[in-house]
Amino acid sequence: MIPGGGQPNMQQLLQQAQKMQQDLARAQEELANTEVDGQAGGGLVRATVTGSGELRALKIDPKAVDPEAASLEETAETLADLVVAAVQAANQNAQTLQQQKLGPLAQGLGGGTGIPGLPF
Repeated sequence: MIPGGGQPNMQQLLQQAQKMQQDLARAQEELANTEVDGQAGGGLVRATVTGSGELRALKIDPKAVDPEAASLEETAETLADLVVAAVQAANQNAQTLQQQKLGPLAQGLGGGTGIPGLPF
């Protein structure tokens, strides 16, 4: 509803849309440059992803590869599970960061649900 019952100011709406587009681009750039971590196995495996979800680093503590603790097959399977868990944790942290950065912009667009291309 427009106050006073008049027509919307198209120039003002266009300026608001352009500002929101710039804000969104800036937030996406910040996400691409921000790194978040996830870990598994009490820190034996750590994954680092960007806020946009790109895997940047994977660190495996040598203690995670103990050939005397189990068979090599079991060790490899456990290590694979730890890597998957660490990457999933890092991606969950990236999604939380996305919601923090992009959520307020989506609300400015009228809600934050059902907007194509946005992860929330």
